Parts: sequence; structure tokens; C-alpha cells
Amino acid sequence: MVDQPISAPDRADLPGGRPSGVVALLRVAAVLVDPDGRIAVWNRTAEELFGHRAAVAVGRTADGLLPALCPRHEPDAPAHRCDAFDTLDDLATDGPWAGAMAVHDREERLRDVLWWAYPLAESAGRSLLVLAADARPLRTVGPRIAVGERLVPYAAAPAAARPQQVAAAFAPPAEQASEALSGLLPSCSPERRGRLLAALAAAGPPALRLDPATLLPVAPHPSSPGGPPGAARAAAGLGRRYPTPQQRAAQQRERTARRPAEPQRGTGARAPLGVRIQAAGPAEEARVPGSTVPSPRDAAAHGPTPGGPAIDPAAPPEPAPATPAVLPGPTRSADGGVEVVRGLPDDGDLALLASVGSQVGTTLDLDTTARELCEVLVPRVADFACVDLLDGLLSDGELPADPPDNRTVLRRVARTFNAAPARWNHVLDEGSLLTMPRSTPPGLALQENQPVLVPLISADVAVDYAASLGGPELEPTVVGRSMLVLPLSARGAVLGILKLLRLSDRAPFTRADADTLKEIAARAALSLDNARLHRAESKVATTLQRSMIPTRPPKIPGVQIAHRYMPGDRKAEVGGDWFDAIQLPGSRVALVVGDVMGHGLHSAAAMGRFRTAMQTLAALDLPPGQLLRHLDNLAQKLGDDHLATCLYAVYDPINRTCELASAGHVPPVLVHPDGRGELLDLPSGAPIGVGGVPFVATKIDVSDGSMLVLCTDGLVEVRGGDIGEGLAALCGNLIDPKQTPDEACDTVLNTLHSDDRQDDIALLVARFDGVPPTEVATWQLGVTEAEVARARRLVRDQLAAWQLTALGETVELLVSELVTNAVRVARSEVQLQLIRVDKLLVEVSDDNHNLPSLEPADSLSEHGRGLNLVSKLSEKWGTARKAVGKVVYFEMPLPRG
Repeated sequence: MVDQPISAPDRADLPGGRPSGVVALLRVAAVLVDPDGRIAVWNRTAEELFGHRAAVAVGRTADGLLPALCPRHEPDAPAHRCDAFDTLDDLATDGPWAGAMAVHDREERLRDVLWWAYPLAESAGRSLLVLAADARPLRTVGPRIAVGERLVPYAAAPAAARPQQVAAAFAPPAEQASEALSGLLPSCSPERRGRLLAALAAAGPPALRLDPATLLPVAPHPSSPGGPPGAARAAAGLGRRYPTPQQRAAQQRERTARRPAEPQRGTGARAPLGVRIQAAGPAEEARVPGSTVPSPRDAAAHGPTPGGPAIDPAAPPEPAPATPAVLPGPTRSADGGVEVVRGLPDDGDLALLASVGSQVGTTLDLDTTARELCEVLVPRVADFACVDLLDGLLSDGELPADPPDNRTVLRRVARTFNAAPARWNHVLDEGSLLTMPRSTPPGLALQENQPVLVPLISADVAVDYAASLGGPELEPTVVGRSMLVLPLSARGAVLGILKLLRLSDRAPFTRADADTLKEIAARAALSLDNARLHRAESKVATTLQRSMIPTRPPKIPGVQIAHRYMPGDRKAEVGGDWFDAIQLPGSRVALVVGDVMGHGLHSAAAMGRFRTAMQTLAALDLPPGQLLRHLDNLAQKLGDDHLATCLYAVYDPINRTCELASAGHVPPVLVHPDGRGELLDLPSGAPIGVGGVPFVATKIDVSDGSMLVLCTDGLVEVRGGDIGEGLAALCGNLIDPKQTPDEACDTVLNTLHSDDRQDDIALLVARFDGVPPTEVATWQLGVTEAEVARARRLVRDQLAAWQLTALGETVELLVSELVTNAVRVARSEVQLQLIRVDKLLVEVSDDNHNLPSLEPADSLSEHGRGLNLVSKLSEKWGTARKAVGKVVYFEMPLPRG
């Protein structure tokens, strides 16, 4: 292969300033989560890395958008799912955090990601700025380095000496370094922008730790150096819409030098087709028969504006001396240019077809199938191959209703090249988003659903073709080369395109090549479509499971909760086990673990019904025994196939008691503060759905620092042994009470879980910390309106004792409204309770079971405005039934500082 000179290093024109010293240039995804939990910034790199488009992400809550695998406390601990942004928010509670955490993107692909999380204090609350970078290329070939204003390629060391562990870190705080990140911040007022930059400067810019002695600050790197990112950069490379006079003169001289004599009209001779960029104007020639390449008039109708690029018949440049092509077939005729290939394929290379049949589609993974296709063709057929699929096809899993057009967004799924990396270092990486206008061969092939052949790429259109491959920097690389673009269509729909490129030391692509490769592309498209359908089915199952299993335990005062779920079917990732933690009035919490009999989607659907019913019944604040009785009655109405075991426990952090009831479930284990494990002896009852069996509750006292371990039988069942062996191990000195619930979950799974288990596993660990008596104030009030003034006085005095006078006026107003409503409907009992934890919780209870409702009140109405005030002035409010009567509560955030 002919060696190409390596171009001089590029200039490092970075947003917000140029790098100083040695820095690592990374594609940095930026996400800003506002104090209300909604996403305010989602840049183009975040779209490419995580798959979610900005139009979908911006404005929605960050919770639940990116499932992740939590960073492990121990190297051997099994990975468990969590929410990426919730976890980052927790990790950055005490200050900026940097590290690695794998996430699932929109297509359910697991991506190794480096993260930098910056908590930002603002007037409205705490925001979270998250920066992220794809760790896979960093761990394989290393980052791109900039020295001063010059970019240099990473000097890869031999495999043994190459850095194997690239870690996220922070560089020393520096105001100049934070300026390089200014382009990642949102458009906002100068004051807010200044505060954000000051916070970044104080925390330190992101950096890469290559080894203990090497720390490289990170600078954001756009899609290609020197060009605008995203679609704007791609559009800039599709031809200069307003060329300078010198450019027009040079283009005209080049065309004149190589233009052949015009054929005589009417003789049947036809000028060879080529492509060149010219200023659009009146067209005298109609489209050449037999070709779908648009004439100047047609090209203008498809999008270019006056003065823009247009397609014009022209002669191609002189071909380079040809060497034997890899694919046998008829010799290419002398006329070149862009040609839409139609008709049936000729006899092709049967060995190549056999290779495609045996090596492409070996799995039902879409990315693997696309990569296998590229690897079969490179270097055997081409020097460069890439597969670009419709982005909407990957995300929605459904075939698009409209045919592709100039606005269709493609996502690069796979690419392979057979050359020194310096030749292709500007080509878009896998996961990049791009558009292909009809004026380019890829866009033409996509919209026509026909192969497009470019035997030789002329210099005047190399800019267009380079942009379609990934960037104008490829212009010196693609000029004089041969290109073939093949549509990937299956079952009547276009999925994407396959782009192939040959360097100048190989024979250009011919029609015979196009015929054979068209058949190969058709076979590969079926494999890709099968993989797409399989991905869509798996996504349905995964979405079903995630919608039924909580990904993040709730934060409830007085108790710490952690949980794990491991499906028995690793492929479907669905099962019938479930767990839940439900907050109840009075800072109490309901802990639930259940197991539907059976496996697969049917059990998962039944589990979803049980979990929904359990949450609804828990909101009624029924005692555990009564709740299981109602659930059993419901199961019998749903059908005979709804059988499940269940354990329901209610923990009261104020009275330090736990009331439990079991429906044939595995008994829980109580780990005392001294580390002793106790298997609780509960009346077992019968599974939910059997009917006719009573459910008896048991109340126990629990000490602060103890842990309650609830699990399903899949964890404690031992193959070839008795379930008692697993319970005995769980009751041993397995859990250290000083551990956090997360660490306890990892310890239990490391000890008891084995890879050969085929049953689902649900594990929930709750640590009981209690609420100190000094943080609780409770008063019994009489059923008279005179008690309203007393309630205000009690609240005022208690808030002063807690040094919360800043909340005094608002809380007094809301308490007076709720107490007034309570004394009007209560028969003999009204209770007021204040709890100070990480927030102020206020509850007003009475013995009337009718729940109040929020209704609009007129400006002159004397009644109905109380709950409206509570809804407007409190952070959160709600109502719930109790065993006798009801409770109305609201929450207020504690003053900062």
C-alpha cells in the first residue's frame, strides 16, 4: 500500500481557551441537573455516548434515564443495578467525585464510562454538573495529547508497558483550566455563569490518571479539530456554498483541463458521469437517461439553495494505473463517475459469500453483527468499511413510517480500516451521529435504496465525500480513491448504509464488485434486522422488569435500606421476585419481599399486580395481618395461577418496634448490634392465593444499630441440600453490624450466591437507626377551635428550641389550617406531631376516616383555601388513612447552614 504522508499536527482550538502545557483531549459529555432534578444541559457528545437525544433528555427528570452498575465496594462483589445520576448525586454529597461507573445506554449496551461530578451550590438549591467520557478507547489506545497549541497523537507504548488502568481524577484547582470547560456550561446570566466557573475552578478541572506519576488535565475536544461539532460541522463539509473568487477560478481551470470534447447530440453517445460543485443556475440539460443522479435542476429541487452545491455532468479525473481487483468480474469501462447500479448481480466470489454466511450474524447482538460485516470486508474487499444505521430504528425498535431524507439521523454502529491509524484518525467513532444529504453518495444510496458507485473521487468533490465519511480532514485521504455505498434493507425497509473505500494502490470498485457486494449487503441486512428484533424483544422484557423493581431505595429517616435483585433467567432478566420499601405516616416504613411461583414473563406480570396492590393497601396503613388478608382476597379474584409467598414488616423508628406478618415466606433474620443473627420465628401462614388461612402478625422490639435481612428462597436454597443450611449461614456471623446495608448485601451475595443458581433472588437489608426522642414532639389536642391558637404556640416554642425560627411563620400558618380542619370533623381525638430529621415533618391526625381533597377555591370563599396553602407553601404534602382515622402531613426543608 502506498504510504501517505502524515499531516502536521492540528491546532488545538478549544472552546473557552487553548490548553496550557500538556493536556488530554477527550470527547466530553456534559449534563447539568438543576436543583429540581431536571436536566438542563445535554450536549452532543452526551447524545452520542448515551444514545438519548437532547430533545428527549432536556427538561425531564434525571432519575431513571441511565441505568448503571454501582461502583463496587469490594473487587469481587457482584455488580448490581442503580441509577447513574442518583448514584452520582450521592457520591458527590461531600464534594466533587471522580471515578468509573458502567452504564446502559439507550440501546441497552453496557458502556465503560469515566465520570466527574461537581455539586454546585446555587440560590435555588444544589445543582449537579456531570462530565463523562467513554473509557473504552482510553483503555485501548490512550487519549489524544495536546502540547501547548499543537495536537500530537498518543505515543502508544508496547502492550506490556501501555497504561492498562486509566482513572478519572481531578487536577489541582486553577481558574485558567476551568475556562476550557466554559463551552460545556448552559447559556445563563453572567452572574450564574461566574458562580459555576468559580465552583469548577475551586474543585479542580477533570483529569486522567495514567499512572501514579502522570496526571493529565482534560480539555474538551470537538468531533473534529478546527470544525464545529455535530450537524453544523458535517454541513460545513458538504461543499462551500459561497466559494471565494480564487476557489471558483481554480475549480474552473481544473474542470477545463480535464473536460473531454462534447459529444454530438443525437448520435447516441453519452458523456461519462462525474460530480463537481458549481454555482447553481439555469440548467439546459435534463437528467441523463438511465441514471438517478440528479441534474442541476433536480439537485436544486432536493435542497440546495441558489448559490449552493449542485450536481453537474462532468468527466472524472484520469484513473490511476489499475492493479487486479480483489473481486473477479468484467473489467470496468473507461467511463467513470457516480453510477446508480441496478439489475441482478452477476456471478460473484462464492468464497466471499460463504465467508459472510458463516462469519456474519453469529450472534443476535446488533453491534457485533455490524462489526462482523466490516471485518469480513476489510482488508479482503476494501481498506475502510463502516455501517451507519438509522438512529430512530435503534431507539424505537420500529421501522420508520417515512422514507429517509436529508434530515434522517444515522448512528455509526461499526467501522473497520486496514491502514495506519493516522490515516483514519478523523473518521467518526462508533456511536457518532451524522446526517447524509442526497448530494453525497451515501445520502443518495440511502434515499434511493440502490448501490452508488464512485470509481474515483475527484479533487473538487473530495470535500463532500470526506464530510460524508466523517470530516473535512479526510479530504487528502479520500481524493483519488474509490467508493462504494450499499443500502442495508430488509423486509421492505431501509435500515442504513454500508460504506466501503479503497485506497489508490488497489483497483477501483467496478460494477461486478457492486453486484456481488449488493448481495452480501442484502444478506447482512437480514442478520442486522434479526438482531434489531431480538434487541427490541429483550428491551421490552427489561423495561417490564425495571418498571416493577425499584432501582433506588427511598431515603427514609431512621432507617437505611439497600437491596439487590438477580433474575434466574440471565437472558430475559425477568422473574417473579420483588421487594419494596414504602414510607408510611409517622416516619414509619413498610418493608416487603415477595416471590411469585414460577419464572419468566408470566410470573413477572403477576408480580407487577401484587406489587401495585401491596403499595395501594400499604397507603391505607393497615396492620400487617389485615393487609395480607386483603392481598389474599385480591389474588383469588385474579385467578388460580396467582400464588405467591410474601413477608410484610412495618418499622416504627420512634417507638423502635417492628411488626411482621408472613404468607408462607422464608423467615427473616435479625442481626443484633453485637453481630448475633437471630432467625425470627413467625407464624408461617399459607401463600397468597390459597385462601382460608389466617395471617397472624408478630411485634418485636428492635435496638438501634440492628439489621433486618429479608430475602427470597433463591438465595438460601442450596443445591442438593436443605433450605435450613442457607438460613443457618445467614444467621451466622456473616454480617458485621458496622457495615452499611450496601456492604451487607455484597457480603451476603458473595457468600451464598453461586452462578449455577436458576431461581430469582431478591434481597433487602434494612438498618434500624431510630429517631432520637429529642427530635420528636407530640401533643394531644382537644376537639375545640380554641386548640388552634394553642397549636400555633406549641409549634412556635418547639421550633425555637430546635433553632428553626426561620420556618416559624410558614409552619404556624399551615398547622393552624390543618388543625382547624381536624377539630371540625373529629369526634374525640386530634394529635399534632413534629419530627426533625433531614427535614421537618408535620403531621395532624384525627379519628375521622374521610380524606380531605384539594379543590379550587374562589377569591371570596371562606372555606377551601387551607389545603391550597399547604400545597403551595410546603415542599411535599399528602394524606393517608390509619387503622382509626386519618393523617394529613406536610414536609418543609431545613434552613441551610
